[in-house]
Amino acid sequence: MPPPPTLKINEIFFSVEGEGGRQGQPTIFVRLSGCNLSCDFCDTKSAREEGQELSLEIILSNLVEIKDKYKADWVSITGGEPLLQDIRPLVEKLKKAGFKIQIETNGTKPVGFRVDWLTVSPKPPDFFSTRSCQQRATEVKLVVTKKLNLAEVEKVRKKFAVKVALWLQPESNEAWSYRKAWRLFQQAARIGLKNIRLGCQLHKIYGLK
Repeated sequence: MPPPPTLKINEIFFSVEGEGGRQGQPTIFVRLSGCNLSCDFCDTKSAREEGQELSLEIILSNLVEIKDKYKADWVSITGGEPLLQDIRPLVEKLKKAGFKIQIETNGTKPVGFRVDWLTVSPKPPDFFSTRSCQQRATEVKLVVTKKLNLAEVEKVRKKFAVKVALWLQPESNEAWSYRKAWRLFQQAARIGLKNIRLGCQLHKIYGLK
């Protein structure tokens, strides 16, 4: 018999969703290992390589245990880049177990299945995202780096439906990034960009993981 399917997991933990439209909700995070990008502003560099192979049964068991303890039914599958691995079987198991599922992706890989919440965070320099990510996104998140400019915000905004909120997400909770996000927000308003929102990193403000 073939061995049971596994995923390379960096960490599993309970916290609060600190960003975007689900901000403030209790959430169990499944951080997968591996990434196809090397962003210099990445705040989860350990997820690029560090991790261990776990069977889907062990992952699900850990999640059910956390759910029972904290009464949390949202699971955020993140990374790294979670779509580098075949997460469909895990998603199917989670749905059967009654979880609501969020995926946070950089958008460079297609997503061939539906989840409850899809966060797409295109990255510089080209801010590429696949058509399926554009069509299925619940929200878009742009990290406000020192190089981010209004033309790039406008470029990304045009790739997604207007009903999909685009969040300006400060880099690593830095004060300069909050100030720049506000400037970009004002500039976007002046040229008529729709559904641009200011974000923050609530978990870092509270000193959480």
